[in-house]
Amino acid sequence: MTVAEQLSALSAILAQRSIHSLFQPIMCLSEQRVFGHEALSRGPSNSPLHAPLNLFTIARQAGRLTELEAACRESACRRFSEQQLQGKLFLNISPESLLEPHYPSGQTLKLLEQVGLPPSRVVIELTEHTPTDDFQLLSNALHHYRDMGFSIAIDDLGAGYSSLRLWSELRPEYVKIDRHFIDGIHRDPLKREFVGSILQIARASKAQVIAEGIELVEELAVLLEMGVDLVQGYLLGRPQELGARESRPLPALMNAPQAEQPTVGLNATIGQLLELFGRHRHLEVLEVVDADGRACGLIHRDALPVVPASLRVNPQVEHKAQDLW
Repeated sequence: MTVAEQLSALSAILAQRSIHSLFQPIMCLSEQRVFGHEALSRGPSNSPLHAPLNLFTIARQAGRLTELEAACRESACRRFSEQQLQGKLFLNISPESLLEPHYPSGQTLKLLEQVGLPPSRVVIELTEHTPTDDFQLLSNALHHYRDMGFSIAIDDLGAGYSSLRLWSELRPEYVKIDRHFIDGIHRDPLKREFVGSILQIARASKAQVIAEGIELVEELAVLLEMGVDLVQGYLLGRPQELGARESRPLPALMNAPQAEQPTVGLNATIGQLLELFGRHRHLEVLEVVDADGRACGLIHRDALPVVPASLRVNPQVEHKAQDLW
């Protein structure tokens, strides 16, 4: 699709207000309830701008990002209110939109009044995709929102250009840890150190930490043990047009049946081992079983030799499982 066609599709979306709002729940572990919902936006399903990356990229290139974000907020607030969803509504907004000098002041507050939502239930979630230079101006803009009753969150902490400085300068009520540091945290001591440091700073700054991107029960268990109370991710709930009205209790999540761990036979080839570790990226070890299914050894991921890519799909690689444990 040409740039001209993308621009035309964007114009149609903005003119028709054809934004689809999805809601992903944010759960409170200590109280086992829905704490709030993050609003996520999509273009029409039949449009090349359905995916948010395409939609927001072309809007930024066209100089219409502020207009698009305003349309997304309007859709999210109306849908959230119509569904009478629980908890707080987290609205994404970019610093460049906040600092847009021509954006009419008070539009979000007026919208909330129309749909019957108090500002105290809305969190302005600051998303950072481009460098932020004028911290003072951004701070002034956010203080303006705070004065009206909104709370502030910083999204993707650790992934942006200056997110740590934003935290220091803006003192948000919520910080969301980038999913990179959550992915596989149960088997990565360095990621646990990072999250532990964030929790210490949060306690000092009186901010609440939200861990996002949780997909595995093992990740959730580590975060719970570390003292993270607010969590978000596919394990807890996927983004959907209908928001969560009640949460699965924590014990049900922690005791949910787990996928059976794969095993390998004594005659498994290196190629087969590499393929298994590739498919099950959370695994650090594979159990080796004999012909009767009895465990007789373990193969650690780190024990695998470096094998040229041309051999990885060859089932006849000579080394067998029994050579590695």
